[in-house]
Amino acid sequence: MLTARTVLRAGLWGGVTADKVVLDYDRRTRRRMTLTGSKGLTFLLDLSEAPVLRAGDGLKLEDGRIVEVAAAPERLLEITCADELALARIAWHLGNRHLATEIDARVLHIRADHVIEDMVRKLGATVRSVDRPFNPEGGAYGHGAVSGHSHGQGHGHSHGDGHHHHH
Repeated sequence: MLTARTVLRAGLWGGVTADKVVLDYDRRTRRRMTLTGSKGLTFLLDLSEAPVLRAGDGLKLEDGRIVEVAAAPERLLEITCADELALARIAWHLGNRHLATEIDARVLHIRADHVIEDMVRKLGATVRSVDRPFNPEGGAYGHGAVSGHSHGQGHGHSHGDGHHHHH
C-alpha cells in the first residue's frame, strides 16, 4: 500500500494532485490511518506526530504524487452575541468546559450539543445550526488536537471556586 509521511502546507505546493481526501476535524488530527480519496486512491497516512491538517494541505505519497486535503462540512453551532464582552464571557465558559472552539472576531463555532446550546442561550447568545468545516483553536501547550488535553502528565489547573484537576 502507498504511504504518505509528509504534509505540505497549503499555499506552499502546487500542481496536479493524484486525488483528494475530504476529512472532518477529528480525522484531520489523526497521525495514522488508511484513507481513500474521492477518485478511489487508497493509501496509509503515517506521520511521526499528530497533525492538524487544514484545507489545501497536501499529503505527499512515497511515489511523489500529492493528495489534497479538503475539510468536510460538520454540523456546528454558530454563537453570536450583542457585544464583544458577552461573546468573551461565553468563550470563557466554553473553555472552562474544555470544548473545542473556533474563535472569530464576532462569532464562535462549536460542535452541535443541545446541552451547551441551552447554556449559551441562557447566557444571552444567539445560536444557529450551520454545516461548515470546523477549524477549532489550537491548544496553548502545543499545536496538536484540542479534543482532549495535549499538555502532558502532571499538569494541574484551577477552574476557580476551589475546583482543580490534574492531567
